[in-house]
Amino acid sequence: MRALRVAVVGGGVSGLAAAHRLRHLLGPAAEITVVEQAHRLGGKLRTAEVGGRAYDVGAEAFLHRRPEAAELVAELGLGDRLVHPGRAAASIHAGGATRSVPAHTLMGVPASVEAVRHVLSPEGVRRVAAEPTLPPIRLDGGDVAVGALLTERFGPEVGERLVGPLLGGVYAGRTEHLGLRATMPQLASALDSGVGSLLAAAATAMPAPPRSGVPRPPVFGTLRDGLSTLVDRLAEVSGARLRLGLPVRALARAGHGWRLEIGSAAAPEHLDVDGVVLAVPAPAARRLLADVAPAASRRYGEVELASMAVVALALPPGTGLPERSGVLLAEGERDADGVPFTAKAFTFSGRKWDHLSGEPVLVRGSVGRHGEAHLLQRDDDELVAAVRHDLARLTGVEARPVDVVVTRWGGGLPQYGVGHLDLVRDIEDAVAAVPGLAVAGATLHGVGIPACIATGDAAAARVASHVLGRIR
Repeated sequence: MRALRVAVVGGGVSGLAAAHRLRHLLGPAAEITVVEQAHRLGGKLRTAEVGGRAYDVGAEAFLHRRPEAAELVAELGLGDRLVHPGRAAASIHAGGATRSVPAHTLMGVPASVEAVRHVLSPEGVRRVAAEPTLPPIRLDGGDVAVGALLTERFGPEVGERLVGPLLGGVYAGRTEHLGLRATMPQLASALDSGVGSLLAAAATAMPAPPRSGVPRPPVFGTLRDGLSTLVDRLAEVSGARLRLGLPVRALARAGHGWRLEIGSAAAPEHLDVDGVVLAVPAPAARRLLADVAPAASRRYGEVELASMAVVALALPPGTGLPERSGVLLAEGERDADGVPFTAKAFTFSGRKWDHLSGEPVLVRGSVGRHGEAHLLQRDDDELVAAVRHDLARLTGVEARPVDVVVTRWGGGLPQYGVGHLDLVRDIEDAVAAVPGLAVAGATLHGVGIPACIATGDAAAARVASHVLGRIR
């Protein structure tokens, strides 16, 4: 009997997690092939050398409270490299001032008036205090744009000064386009349960404080030598055949299995397999599913994308940075001369992560929200100059970098718009009707690393169940 053959299209963390899980489910004899259009694995996980140090220029951390990434790190034998942020607090620059990110908020939505008193104007504070007196919120199972709901209940400041910068950091999106149910599910659940005000819903959804004497669990984690360590280990233990630098041009049913056309139009190759995991961004999924799952293809075509760039700066030894982990910038902020800021966030990496302290001093600037492609239409030198200008105006640091790495992520972040959960359900229902096919990736159930791993695991389980069922 020939070996089972499975293809994973996409070599990001979702695809590699799927390949790893397929190996466990199908055994050592299975032929697992990972096909990746780029000439490197990892997708949005990329560790570069900046100032002679390993430094993540894509995703820099994962949510530790969600278990998938931490459990996978332990399973792969990387637990001794797991590190967590130090105690330096994050900050937000909004309303012309830089302040600490307020505690007792849920992604910036206040759970009490006092939590946000230092961030809002007196009128903003009044609006938050009055919110529980407004008519109760009724979602009736529907979805709503985060920005519209915040403005209706709190006025403009909570969205502009708090929620916008925080959601912009996660999704590179804007509150007026992002849907509540996909981006703040805990808040939506509280409202569904009958809690009538946003203030009370945020208080209900806040995690319980730790018991006295019990340390608060870490929120984030990363790997000491960079997240590419996770990529490399997944590729190794999966035992998959890696086909890099090869686009998948077409996907079609072939008998009881599948045929992939890969490579160039002039010299295509064909790969025949029993099952396929598609772990690719929405545009590629839309194209590849057009004939085999047209309903899913149409829904993938509705997903909008945001582009961004990371400007990594290695500053000279001794450069003094604020005692903060970083700063998020509200949209539309300007410096003292009225010049708009280009960056949406800075991470002071040596303050945030103990393993990145020391020399040189590492700073990462992020540029780009949904609809801000014009900010990225500059060459690297212009982008670096703009980010350095912002850093100087925010912190007073004008030191010339000893090294710079610019990394652009075109279409890197899917936007979770109003009705996103319905869109994902439609995609998964349509794909479920096609034997031997599954989808994974950041378009579906979360853009973070744990959510991507979860989609890869689920896709692997679906495909493995199909191919094993055929031989029993």
